[in-house]
Parts: sequence; structure tokens; C-alpha cells
Amino acid sequence: MAVGFVLISAAPSKEHEVYNALLKVPEIVELHPLFGEYDLIAKIEGSDFDTLGHIIVNKIRTIEGVMDTKTLTGTRF
Repeated sequence: MAVGFVLISAAPSKEHEVYNALLKVPEIVELHPLFGEYDLIAKIEGSDFDTLGHIIVNKIRTIEGVMDTKTLTGTRF
């Protein structure tokens, strides 16, 4: 199991729309709004790191209003 924490920057005034769209991504197991440099943090899970990459590139970055992402990857002990 691979785990990723994706920091997401949304376009100004698009934070709510991005949040609601991210709620529909089944691989996102947690989603939290933030204040500061990033607007949201999403915890994603996949079978391996290639799967995480697919989720980020094809399901998160394609959402209208997502301006930038930064991903921190990890694994379970």
C-alpha cells in the first residue's frame, strides 16, 4: 500500500468547487482545507507509487481550478 499527501493550490475563489470535486475521487481517503500557501491537503491511497502518480495526474490535476500540487509520499509500517 502506498500513501500520498497531496498539497493543492486552487485558483482564487475556486476553493469550494475544487473541494467538492475532490470529494468525488474515491482514492482520496481524507480531505482538509488549509490556510496558508496551500488551500487543501488530500490523503490518497493506492496499491503502489505508480498508482499514486496516476491518481494525481489524471484525477486531481485535471480538476478545473487546481493550479498546483505538491506530493509527499509514504508507506505503511
